[in-house]
Amino acid sequence: MLGQAHQPILYSFSTTDQLVDALAKFVVKVQKDAIDKKGRFTLALSGGSLPKQLKGIVGHEGIKWDKWHVYYADERVVPLDHPDSNHNLCQTEFYSKTSIPAGNIHPINTEYLDDLEELADDYEQQLITQFAAKDSARFPIFDLILLGMGPDGHTASLFPGHELLQEGDRWIAYIEDSPKPPPKRITMTLPVLNHAAKVAFVAAGEGKQDTLHTVLDKPEEGLPSSRIKPVPSGQLYWFTDDAATKKTEYPRSEFHPPA
Repeated sequence: MLGQAHQPILYSFSTTDQLVDALAKFVVKVQKDAIDKKGRFTLALSGGSLPKQLKGIVGHEGIKWDKWHVYYADERVVPLDHPDSNHNLCQTEFYSKTSIPAGNIHPINTEYLDDLEELADDYEQQLITQFAAKDSARFPIFDLILLGMGPDGHTASLFPGHELLQEGDRWIAYIEDSPKPPPKRITMTLPVLNHAAKVAFVAAGEGKQDTLHTVLDKPEEGLPSSRIKPVPSGQLYWFTDDAATKKTEYPRSEFHPPA
């Protein structure tokens, strides 16, 4: 039986540089705790503006890149060097500036670009290989999942009103009718996102105001981003700026750099 999800913790910063710096300190602390506990750090990333906002981690003290294992919360069904590829974006904006071993970065298998079911099954198998032998949980437990939020409240490739929001068994599912191009994608399902030890949204800019207000102040409306509630003992964080939080009444927390 699942426990109660903790209330989200909202951090709001006056500048993008402050947000980037705080996010870096947060990620470094999470990876240290994970490596100290079990010798590895498992992370899932999404695309959009997120990879660029990870620049503060590069060159940070205390990083053990060789212990990182990186997956994707969702991916577009395109070649890995395609401009729409989340992997390509992460490679350009983040991995190329680090020494994460190539074998520790887990993109989709492009042999299956023409078969969405095979593609999703193969990526799920990658997760099973990493997690099933080490954890006994029904779903993988990532140390950290970093997500963005679209103007419609979608996150990963889980869109408002879509049937994938009801998926309760699969780890990885495919979508071929994404309302945002490209239409074919694979995505982690809500149970996987909600079993992470920590999930952090990164959402900045005036364009996020209305959506963030709905997600935090009116979760009963059921937007995908408001359905992220890590349980039984996980924690959800929001790293935002003052422009994005202008309309929300949700209480802010003061960010304290982790020791």
